[in-house]
Amino acid sequence: MKTCKLLREQVAAATGSKKAELVLKNAQIVNVFTQSVETGDIAIEGGYIVGIGNYEGITEKDLGGAYVCPGFLDGHIHIESSMTSPGEFERAVVPHGTIAVITDPHEIANVAGTAGIRFMMQSAQKLDLDVYFMLPSCVPATDLDESGAELLARDLEPFYADEKVLGLAEMMNAFGVTHGDKGCFEKLVQARSLKKAIDGHAPALSGKELNAYVTAGIRSDHECSDFEEAKEKFARGQWIMIRQGTAAKNLKALMGMFEDPYYQRCLLVTDDKHPGDLIRIGHIDAIIREAVSMGADPIRAIRMGTLNAAAYFGLHDMGAVAPGYKADLAVFDDLRTLNVKQVYKGGKLVAENGKMLHQKEKNTDWSTEIKERVFHSFHRVPITVEELQLKETTGTHQRVIDMVAHELITKERIEEWKELPGVAPGVDISRDIVKLAAIERHKNTGHVGLGFLGKYGLKKGAVATSIGHDSHNLVIAGVTDEDMVLAGNRVIENGGGLAIALEGKVLADLPLPIGGLMADEPVEVVDEKLEHMKKLSVELGISEDIDAFMTLAFISLPVIPKLRLNTYGVVDVEKHQVVEARF
Repeated sequence: MKTCKLLREQVAAATGSKKAELVLKNAQIVNVFTQSVETGDIAIEGGYIVGIGNYEGITEKDLGGAYVCPGFLDGHIHIESSMTSPGEFERAVVPHGTIAVITDPHEIANVAGTAGIRFMMQSAQKLDLDVYFMLPSCVPATDLDESGAELLARDLEPFYADEKVLGLAEMMNAFGVTHGDKGCFEKLVQARSLKKAIDGHAPALSGKELNAYVTAGIRSDHECSDFEEAKEKFARGQWIMIRQGTAAKNLKALMGMFEDPYYQRCLLVTDDKHPGDLIRIGHIDAIIREAVSMGADPIRAIRMGTLNAAAYFGLHDMGAVAPGYKADLAVFDDLRTLNVKQVYKGGKLVAENGKMLHQKEKNTDWSTEIKERVFHSFHRVPITVEELQLKETTGTHQRVIDMVAHELITKERIEEWKELPGVAPGVDISRDIVKLAAIERHKNTGHVGLGFLGKYGLKKGAVATSIGHDSHNLVIAGVTDEDMVLAGNRVIENGGGLAIALEGKVLADLPLPIGGLMADEPVEVVDEKLEHMKKLSVELGISEDIDAFMTLAFISLPVIPKLRLNTYGVVDVEKHQVVEARF
């Protein structure tokens, strides 16, 4: 909070009666209000911009005509999906100009409940990156899920007192909202009474059901997969989050939202991003670059990655290069390439030439509850081949869950049942069908859901992951039961993570001991291991259009149409029921 003394000094620096602490000279300033570029100096005092024009400073830095825009804001991300801790995530995104993210910690909350939320909040306390939180609304995602925890409205209430908590995260139980679920309504009423933002997650919702969903106070959506869906939701008053992540890539289909009037209520988000994408391709800067390459106005795209996100979340002193706004700035060389050279946070240079300038100390002072719930989250005895045997077949036909390239939705395929030599019953790589298992890992219930996965491309071996949105049970796809057991047991042995097995050997693994979701290693190490595993996955036949791990991670999430597999069996999301129970 500003004091009278600080405010006087800022006003004095703004009038020029005193030199500002820092002046960035000769900048080409992106004005997100006028959607133009103006040339001048940027005067900074007490961490805030106090003037644009001609200024003198105690410290002056000549930018030599470089462009300056507000630091970028990601309006919806799950930091856990970067497979790194918040401190390592910061090292990946801040050099790309990101100065703030609004994160939903529902991944770690599904594993460790409120202890998981506290872990994320404490991990973010001393970062240069501003990390704001939306409280998980659906833990578990629906009543057709088995998580490590359940969060009710009373569990969320204490967190709203923290200034970093901005609202209620994606209400993915759209069925629960439109059908009057008591738990959903308690959380919605709670957030509304506190005048907090409420985010949505309602793929393909339309008509009267969409009206009902928005009536509940849900003001955004990041699940639009085409322009018509986005326009309808926009017309009903929702802010549209244009998502471009590692698995889900909606930017191309939503380029129409960069036009007037839509862009005024659109923001750019990543949702889920792997570390390699963040390091090499970029974060919000990468979305802006790609949008510009497809014809978007660069300044308009910058506004959608800065001011619009700040406006939606009520961050009134962020998102613009203007007096009274935080001096959170990205310095770059060209409006089209947007190659970020320097990043200022509160007027201090924190990243330059792709690197953070200061190394943070790792937090090791965790409560006993966090140690037990977050760092020792895997509770599952080793898997046996017998557990993966189908108790009954589907007769002469089988239901296949088909993946869709660059999308999170799936499709249903009915195929003739076959049993072929050398593979698990029902597997047929000629028709791109492999076996799929979802194994409960939080309470050692022994529940194992079994099904079949299509359009994944796997031709041999098995892939296992403990990242299985949102309940994060153990998910395994494979050609033989033996390789599936081997890969799954390596994940269990590591306390979470990824593994690839082939012909009786584990080819590679990536331990993720923090909740079975995040590594306790530098982001570069995580990236190196993950990239090696992705190359192996291609050698096993998995299409490069399907991210072997990120896409597989969503195959158990029973809130995105059409079919999913979780520990209860095959779930028809549209019918909200288990259509094949196999445990």
